[in-house]
Amino acid sequence: MEEHYHPHKIETEAQKYWEENDSFAVTEEAGKEKYYCLSMFPYPSGRLHMGHVRNYTIGDVVSRYQRMQGKNVLQPMGWDAFGLPAENAAIKNKTAPAPWTYENIDYMKGQLKRLGFGYDWQRELATCKPDYYKWEQWFFTQLYEKGLVYKKMSSVNWCPNDATVLANEQVEDGRCWRCDTLVERKELPQWFVKITAYANELLADLDQLEDWPDQVKAMQRNWIGRSEGVQMTFKVANPIENSPEEFQIYTTRPDTLMGVTYVGVAAEHPIAKAAAANNPKLAAFIEECKSNGVTEAEMATMEKVGVDTGIRAIHPITGKEVPVWAANFVLMDYGTGAVMAVPGHDQRDYEFATRFELPIEQVIEPVNGEECDLSKEAFTEKGKLINSGEFDGLTFQDAFNAISDKLIAEGKGEKQVNYRLRDWGVSRQRYWGAPIPMRYLEDGTEVTVPLEDLPVLLPEDVEMDGVQSPIKADPEWAKTTHNGQAATRETDTFDTFMESSWYYARYCSPQSDDQMLDPKAANYWLPVDQYIGGIEHAVMHLLYSRFFHKLLRDAGLVDSDEPFKKLLCQGMVLADTFYTLDEKGLKHWVAPNDVDFELDDKGRLITATLKATGEAVEHAGMSKMSKSKNNGIDPQELIDKYGADTIRLYTMFAAPPEQTLEWSESAVEGAHRFLRRFWKQVSEHVATGDVPALDSKALSKEQKDLRRKTHETIKKVSDDCERRLTFNTAIAAIMEMNNAIAKFKDTSDQGRAVLREALEASTLMLAPIAPHAMHSVWNALGHAGPVVQADWPAVDESALEKDAIIMVIQVNGKVRAKLEVPAGMDKDAIEKLALEQENVTKFTEGKTIRKVIVVPGKLVNIVAN
Repeated sequence: MEEHYHPHKIETEAQKYWEENDSFAVTEEAGKEKYYCLSMFPYPSGRLHMGHVRNYTIGDVVSRYQRMQGKNVLQPMGWDAFGLPAENAAIKNKTAPAPWTYENIDYMKGQLKRLGFGYDWQRELATCKPDYYKWEQWFFTQLYEKGLVYKKMSSVNWCPNDATVLANEQVEDGRCWRCDTLVERKELPQWFVKITAYANELLADLDQLEDWPDQVKAMQRNWIGRSEGVQMTFKVANPIENSPEEFQIYTTRPDTLMGVTYVGVAAEHPIAKAAAANNPKLAAFIEECKSNGVTEAEMATMEKVGVDTGIRAIHPITGKEVPVWAANFVLMDYGTGAVMAVPGHDQRDYEFATRFELPIEQVIEPVNGEECDLSKEAFTEKGKLINSGEFDGLTFQDAFNAISDKLIAEGKGEKQVNYRLRDWGVSRQRYWGAPIPMRYLEDGTEVTVPLEDLPVLLPEDVEMDGVQSPIKADPEWAKTTHNGQAATRETDTFDTFMESSWYYARYCSPQSDDQMLDPKAANYWLPVDQYIGGIEHAVMHLLYSRFFHKLLRDAGLVDSDEPFKKLLCQGMVLADTFYTLDEKGLKHWVAPNDVDFELDDKGRLITATLKATGEAVEHAGMSKMSKSKNNGIDPQELIDKYGADTIRLYTMFAAPPEQTLEWSESAVEGAHRFLRRFWKQVSEHVATGDVPALDSKALSKEQKDLRRKTHETIKKVSDDCERRLTFNTAIAAIMEMNNAIAKFKDTSDQGRAVLREALEASTLMLAPIAPHAMHSVWNALGHAGPVVQADWPAVDESALEKDAIIMVIQVNGKVRAKLEVPAGMDKDAIEKLALEQENVTKFTEGKTIRKVIVVPGKLVNIVAN
């Protein structure tokens, strides 16, 4: 064994061995416990960042640990390869998205291999490959046949200058990211998948996910948003041409119905559209609303404005007429596109009513009889009804039932369970995505593309003009036939969440040419035992994946209800941020690697200057690594400097996996020193020659102490890795054991045997974390087989037994002495010894011993007064 630690040579040799021996390739093995560990796959952006490194290191450590438990471990990797960034890069670099994507995949794959991640590369997939999206297209056609897919008109972001649809992320401050034109809302036909048909099951099955973070489950519950309410009919008092004679409103607060003073409808509501025909002010308002944002954040902060339509609605109980206003805070895509406005008891309605001097009436008062001042704000709590006629005095639930019963009896309403969740719009007007497998006959009839004509191939050799999708710009591409009839193809492509919603299942049988999934393989591996990824995916990717899994189940392709048993959401990676100010006061962010800084003895920053010029720079604290603040750390540079094992060890040691990790170069250097030190310990030990067999019955006290430390560490690290997933404390325990090894100077035969056991246990426990170095160390310790095939070290319970224990002696709850006693000494003997201790007699002299409590192995408490 070489004396010194040379990470690049060691890592190259280990990676060559794993690749030549297919060390991580797996197949289904009946009778062997499986373990499927999966980290969310990356978008092939070109280079890994530290967020990737952290995510994939956690997954690889878990996978390697579970493999050492004797399980059949699947850990695959692939590429979330479709999407808008590739189009943007292609336009910028004057190329097509496909070659840019494939080049990035090749480079990033090399980076992953250099980090030593144990993936089964035989299962690699890229979502932009036809052999992947073919089956997604096929499954979509099956959902269509089942009535779970439909097409309808829906609002999209439209740039009138570029004549193109924009994704939400392409709209910046209400303007087109490309040409700065004000974006409009436009109605276009869009494809939807009926996720709402599964809303109740998606909500109820969250209770199955015992090993998911509570925060993620809470976010999904809120997103699904189950509510119980009443849908009621408001008749129109003065219908005009093209306006409906009645319309529906849903509310969860029917107890406030008697306080309705106006009705709000969306700008796209039929009533608003009809009224706008002879109302220029209203028509202008509707046009203006087309450029409004529709996200919840935008809706919450925008100024609430509207226009009176001139139409009056009839209150379903009182018969009173109330004005109907078109309001920008009402959306056609949510609920019925109309809301009953109760300004006395809803703050949004209150602000609108105050602005337009509409009546504000109180119909709810606090149950405790306190006054509420509606001149300042709405009273939004549930309480007791007043000014509500026959319903006066009722509290919320009684009023809910009484009012809904009256509406039902009069045929004006019904109780309903509604969901905030909306059907999943999967149409995108972008190019770089899977074509939606639908055709249109000359008479307008829509038909699915049959399996024998799938996949509908996306042409990859295209020119991007920065405006229109190449397949929309090429009428020849859309031409096709269906059963001998002329037809045209759908030119929309799938939302990329479609690809990422089922990739975990395709990994089970990625080479399957004749079916979407091989049910035998899928049901062997699924569900995923451990899924790892950022919490930012809580209510999109994770919810869509749960939905897709239920669709796969109902199609007979899988037999489980949920895709992921356990979910770990890793924390962000933070780094220092520095900047300089120019003459205009604008900040220019400086990379941390370009800064020299001085710290005090507590690690606090004293000064920071540019390495190149010595110019002082400002420190803006720590924030998430990002291009915008120029504080990203290039993993490749770190691998070149320290080796992959150091980066892996630091990443796992710096913080618990679910918490944020604050980047520290000095801590990286500390991880590197530890690996060098451990390597040297093994090297020095191996140089002493052959080691005799360990005789546990012939050990000295010092030898027993080290052996006890070894097995205490195995026990703790096993629990940290298996149950708690706290790898930072596991590594800390291994380091503490390493310190004990360093202090152990016994070179006798049994001393060397005990040391060998400690070094071997350390090697096995470090193998998932620093696999390259431990590959070499394990061989140096004389093992023929590779450490990647070794078992996790077992705890020898007998080694944990102590010949003597230290017991604390308390008098009236205060520590007065410590006593070393034989491990098996009985209580009476311990009590006698405790009472004889000099410092105990000092504090009990002249007092009566009332009670002596002996807690075996821990303490003796003497009560005296």
